[in-house]
Amino acid sequence: MAARKSTVLTAREAAPPPYGPPGASVLVDSGPLLALFNRSDRWHTKVSQWLLTNPSVQLVTTWSVLTEACAMLARRVHNEAALDVLRWALRGGITVDGAPQDALVTVLAVSERFADLPFDLADASVAEAAARLRIRRILSIDSDFDVYRDQAGRALKNVLLA
Repeated sequence: MAARKSTVLTAREAAPPPYGPPGASVLVDSGPLLALFNRSDRWHTKVSQWLLTNPSVQLVTTWSVLTEACAMLARRVHNEAALDVLRWALRGGITVDGAPQDALVTVLAVSERFADLPFDLADASVAEAAARLRIRRILSIDSDFDVYRDQAGRALKNVLLA
């Protein structure tokens, strides 16, 4: 129990940031969620510091990303870490986008367009949400989001690696 306390950021400790203006939204990939809720993750400090220095940003993610993050936290850390992510989301720490049914068409199109890359449903869902919600910034520990392009050929700007 004590070991879990030292490596897992609990829902009480992960206070949600205040919401900023509608234009201050940033999409969140699973990597920062894993890092935020696991103190032993090498990205924990960088993600935590970014969030502390950007308190007015509204964090947005997709159900695919949330599913991936919770499954990985449960496997790598403990079930409680995955539950803490859900508790944090319920308190407003992050908005989970409820994509419409026709978003699946776009997710499939993105996946087919980048079929030469390893398939990643979470990444495709982020690319779809970025286009639909007109969000150009992403919080990710992965550098591969510069590969995904919208119809105008623009890449998402990774605010964590900028």
